[in-house]
Amino acid sequence: MTRTRTTPPSAAGTTAGAVRTAALPVAALLLALCVPAPAAARPADPALPLPARMADTGGGGQLITARARTPRDTTGTVAWWERRNGRWRRAGWAPARFGAGGLTEGRTRVQGTSTTPTGLYDLPFAFGLAPAPPGTTVPYRRVGADSWWCEDNASASYNRWVAPLPADCAAAESERLADYPTQYDQALVTGFNYHRPVHGRGAGIFLHVQGKGATAGCVSVPAGAMARILSWVRPSRHPHLAIGTAHGPTALTRY
Repeated sequence: MTRTRTTPPSAAGTTAGAVRTAALPVAALLLALCVPAPAAARPADPALPLPARMADTGGGGQLITARARTPRDTTGTVAWWERRNGRWRRAGWAPARFGAGGLTEGRTRVQGTSTTPTGLYDLPFAFGLAPAPPGTTVPYRRVGADSWWCEDNASASYNRWVAPLPADCAAAESERLADYPTQYDQALVTGFNYHRPVHGRGAGIFLHVQGKGATAGCVSVPAGAMARILSWVRPSRHPHLAIGTAHGPTALTRY
């Protein structure tokens, strides 16, 4: 608390004090008129590359974006970007497919809804039945007959690659990777619900090769594009995958 010392004013002092008090609001008003108001927040320039308009890109020099027009759409575009000398440039793009249930906010997604989770994710490793494309530097695991992705909510191995299938992970609740030779010819694991899995939120969300239609929640691209992405990704550049829509609460620019 601040204390103010009070001195009994003279008559002249009282008059002068009154004048100063009366003049104070006028001076404050003039000062306010002279000081410009803070600039209102402006939307990002639509001419800027998509990563430059995003709230976060993961802090690295590589970014993959997967964007649908609306949350109801099951198709869209995947693009991959590089940052050089502080500027983002697109290195490639491809048509994409999303979950049969469309897209939904990743933090509240529910397993079994066939929705693709929106958000920003790292890329822990890659896998495939086929050999890694030439130039691949991301860790790459070959799929074998006993390679599974555990999606059993009751298992301690929930949302993990396992080989062989552990006793506490039901086969009916999981994916035997070799059973999907087209989709898992080559794939990248996303960090969705991976590092601290929340049971019931979802498991096995990948960027993989396209099959015949929409996915069960993954993002898929043509085989040629998948091979180019795997050859392009560099772990040293801390790549991330951002999934979202063009507008609204799940807009890609919000992540």
